[in-house]
Amino acid sequence: MHDNQVEATDDRPTEPSPAEGADNDADSPALTAEIGEWARSMAQESDDLVLEMMVQEALRVIPGVDYASLSIVGRDRRIRSCAPSHPIPERLDAVQSELQEGPCLESIRQERIVRAPVFDESSPWPGFAARALDEGVRSMLAFQLFVEVDSLGALNLYSVEPRAFTRDSEEIGSALAAHASLALAYSQRQGQLFEAVSSRDLIGQAKGILMERHKIGEHDAFRVLTAASSRSNRKLHSIAEELVATGILPGAAAG
Repeated sequence: MHDNQVEATDDRPTEPSPAEGADNDADSPALTAEIGEWARSMAQESDDLVLEMMVQEALRVIPGVDYASLSIVGRDRRIRSCAPSHPIPERLDAVQSELQEGPCLESIRQERIVRAPVFDESSPWPGFAARALDEGVRSMLAFQLFVEVDSLGALNLYSVEPRAFTRDSEEIGSALAAHASLALAYSQRQGQLFEAVSSRDLIGQAKGILMERHKIGEHDAFRVLTAASSRSNRKLHSIAEELVATGILPGAAAG
């Protein structure tokens, strides 16, 4: 790996160059509080909206960013681009999936921040670097974002300028990624809870229909549902949903 091209920054932040200036907005308590408040505001939103809000906040507060996206990598190793701010990051996410190389994959695989100061012929990802330059992208910063059971994620920042990302970019991006990860995890848990409650309610409604129709008790109604599920080789939730919607019990015994 070419150390002049890829900088892992978990252990120690890179020193700012003179061009980066003396201001360090990442140390601002006001900005830290603002990011925290932003993350709390996302907690009640859907997964898709949380992803969109992450990208828009990255564009707003991280210095040097021209384009941003989120990438999800599943067990099949394919990259799914989420909420890209422009067609360019969407295309470059697809390139990384195609070539199986690039800062996004490096970040996810190594569980770290990857900083690509400039794309040129010495890049550790020559195929991706060439395609990035074709799109007018000259530097990139990637953060591992969150971990799920079956997938990993990264926040990808793209710039049309070489060496566009400063120490501030890295520190603000790290704070944003950490808060966003928590907000997304909460959103996903809430979604799973909603699905579980919805499933339970549907099954309750389906049992009520059977109890009224056949003048049977709750236990017997549940046995009718499970028998229909077994005969039709479908999940109990699906059987209940169809019965509530149509009044017809799928897989009902003949006669």
